[in-house]
Amino acid sequence: MEKILVVDDEQSLREVLSIMLKRAGYAVTIAMDGEDAVELLQKEIFDLVITDLRMPKVDGMEVLKAVKSASPETVVLIITAFASADSAVEAMKQGAYDYLTKPFQVDEVQLIIRNALEKRRLTTENMLLKREMASQSSFAQLVGQSEAIQRVFEVVRKVADSKSNVLICGESGTGKELVARAIHYNSVRSALPFVAVNCSAVPETLLESELFGHMKGSFTGAIANKAGLFEIANGGTIFLDEIGDTTPTIQVKLLRVIQEREFRRVGGSQDIKVDVRVVAATNKDLEKAVADGSFREDLYYRLDVIPIRLPPLRMRTGDIPLLVNHFLERFAKESGKPKPVFSSDAMYVLLEHEWRGNVRELENLIERVVAFSVDGPVTDADVRGWLHRPTAPPPVQGVPLDLTDEGLDLEGLINGIEKDLLLKALERSKWVKKKAARMLRLNTRSFRYRLEKYAIKGGRD
Repeated sequence: MEKILVVDDEQSLREVLSIMLKRAGYAVTIAMDGEDAVELLQKEIFDLVITDLRMPKVDGMEVLKAVKSASPETVVLIITAFASADSAVEAMKQGAYDYLTKPFQVDEVQLIIRNALEKRRLTTENMLLKREMASQSSFAQLVGQSEAIQRVFEVVRKVADSKSNVLICGESGTGKELVARAIHYNSVRSALPFVAVNCSAVPETLLESELFGHMKGSFTGAIANKAGLFEIANGGTIFLDEIGDTTPTIQVKLLRVIQEREFRRVGGSQDIKVDVRVVAATNKDLEKAVADGSFREDLYYRLDVIPIRLPPLRMRTGDIPLLVNHFLERFAKESGKPKPVFSSDAMYVLLEHEWRGNVRELENLIERVVAFSVDGPVTDADVRGWLHRPTAPPPVQGVPLDLTDEGLDLEGLINGIEKDLLLKALERSKWVKKKAARMLRLNTRSFRYRLEKYAIKGGRD
C-alpha cells in the first residue's frame, strides 16, 4: 500500500484529499502545516507528498526541498490557489512532479496521483533490475536430468506457493540463488519484487542499513532517508545469500523481522510492517554453527522450515554434457563466434574432474574455452590447460616511488596490486579460500568482499 503525505493549512482541503485517497486504497498521513510536514519527513519515508504552496512559516517550496533532501525518490505534487509561471518553473526545477492550481477536479488529481506513483514504481523497479543484473547468479538457468537435480525441481514445484521460509544449503557454485529465483517466480508473489543480498559481500557496518534502511543523519554518510531491502521486497521475496556469515547482531534483527514481520530503520523510531517471504542460503553447516554458538538456534529453526539440499556437481556428473552444451551455446551467441565442439577425450576430462567450484567453475571454464577457441575441436590438452587457470592481468612489476608531471592512476595501481596478490594466494593455496585469506592476513568476510570486487570466481571454502 503506497503511503501519501497530505500537507495543507486548510482543514477542508485536507479532509477532502484524505477521504478521496483512502477510498482509493492509499495509506494517508496528514500534516497541518509545513513545520508538521518537515518533522514527519524525518521519521518516515512516503511514496508521494501533496503539499500546498502558500503556508505560514514553512511554505510548500521548503517542504519540497525537505522531501528531496530526506528522500530523493519520493514524488512531490504541489497545489496552490495563487499560481504563477515563476513559481511553477521554480517548483519543477526543485524536483516537483507536477503543479496544480486550485480549484481542481477530483478526477484530474486522481489521474495525476496514479501517474506519479507509477513513476515511483518504475524508478524502484529500475533500481532493482540494475541491482539484479549486477548480482544475479552467473548462469541463466538450472540444467540437468539427473535424479539428484530432478528431486530439487520437484521440491521447488511443491513449495513455491507456500508462505513458509526456505533454507537452501549447498556448496559454492551449486546454484542456490537460481533455486531461490525459481521458487519466487513460480509462486503467487511472482509479480512482486525478488530482492537478493549477499550477506558476506557487504561489510557488517553497512549490512544493517542495507537490509532495514536508515534515516538521514543516523550515521556518517547517511545523507538522506533510505528504504531497506526488506521494505523494497514488501509483498515479494527476499533472498539472503550466505546467511551463515552474518554476525550475532544482524541475526537478532533478522529474527525479529521474521517473527514479528516488522523492523525499524537505523536511526528510526517507528516500526515498519512488511509481508516478505524469506529464502536464505548457505554453504556452511548451520547445525554445526548452532552447536558451536556462532549461529542462533532460534533463527536457524525459523529459516529451516523448508530445507533444500543442492547436490554438488561431482554427484551429478551425468549432467555435465548438458551443462557444457548449454554454456557453449550461450557464450558462443554472446561472443558472435561459432560454437566449439568438444572431443570425446576432452569430455572425459570434464567428467573426471573434481569440480570443487561446481557449476560456476564449469561455466568459467567453458567461457574461457569459447573466448580462446580456434578452428578444430577442443582437445583434452586444451581442457587440462585451462582448469584452475583464471585469466588475470599481468603482475605489477614495481611501484613507482616518484610522481612525474603526468601523475599516475593511484587507484588503478593499488587495485592491480591487490588483485594480483589475491590470485597468487589462491594459486599457492590450490584455490582453498580460507588458506588464501590466512596468507594475506584477511578475515573471511574481507577476503570474500575483495573476490567479489574483482569478480574472481571458483575455488572452495
